[in-house]
Amino acid sequence: MLHKRMKPDWIKVQLGNNKSFKDVKQNLRSNRLHTVCEEAKCPNVHECWGRRTATFMILGDVCTRSCRFCAVKTGRPFVYDEEEPARVAESVRSMGLQHVVITSVNRDELPDGGSAIWAAVIRKVREVNPGTSIEVLTPDFKGIWGQLKTVLDAGPDVYSHNLETIPSLYKDVRPQAKYHRSLRVFKNARNCGFLPKTGIMVGLGESFGEIVELMKNVADTSVDIFTVGQYLQPTPSHLPVERYVHPDEFKEYKKVGEELGIGHVEAGPLVRSSYHAESQFARLRNRWQNQASSG
Repeated sequence: MLHKRMKPDWIKVQLGNNKSFKDVKQNLRSNRLHTVCEEAKCPNVHECWGRRTATFMILGDVCTRSCRFCAVKTGRPFVYDEEEPARVAESVRSMGLQHVVITSVNRDELPDGGSAIWAAVIRKVREVNPGTSIEVLTPDFKGIWGQLKTVLDAGPDVYSHNLETIPSLYKDVRPQAKYHRSLRVFKNARNCGFLPKTGIMVGLGESFGEIVELMKNVADTSVDIFTVGQYLQPTPSHLPVERYVHPDEFKEYKKVGEELGIGHVEAGPLVRSSYHAESQFARLRNRWQNQASSG
């Protein structure tokens, strides 16, 4: 087994600083916006910004939860900025995005969990960018159906919520979340006509068999897109990497997941939930169109 501090060649990334990367960075700075790309220390930030894509993180940059895998700051957030929906919409417009991914910190201190702000951002992005598809990656809203429904009623094109890890590791990895509560979130989204998307990390101490069991749960709740990537320790104070998963194992996850009935599995060491999201949505849309024409 590789030493947990030794990164293998297959997860090393190429840094870039091309014009597109600089343009995206300037756009985000001028609009005073946060991205999960930066706040969560995503290894793909140079690639994605170089392709002029970014995942917007709304409701500030301070999270009310303390997940031990996540680099986003934990604490008591500031009062919400009411101009954020307009700034997100303008940033999407000026970047020329055809598909945008929006996520947020948890705002458990707000009476509605931030759901009204979520809806306002979706509607404003749609108003300013009518040809852009919108993918949302939301918190679990503590399982409160009315809050999730507020987001879904705003009409995103893709609904996503991440499981992150196997149920037995929740206490250590994401202590304020509940695995079966997240599964109920998928069921509620499905009942509203969405085919949900979710993602997990590996390398935190789970077994192959435990991942297969999780994928069975995912397939049973009609999740249509599933992502699997390698956990990378963002700082020494976060959970250590237990092992670096070989690329061949990721291929097995893809094979098994799709055999179980998940529509599309994106699996690889550097895969993250919004990695290549635009191409995933394109495949999903084509499949819907083919099903509609054949029906």
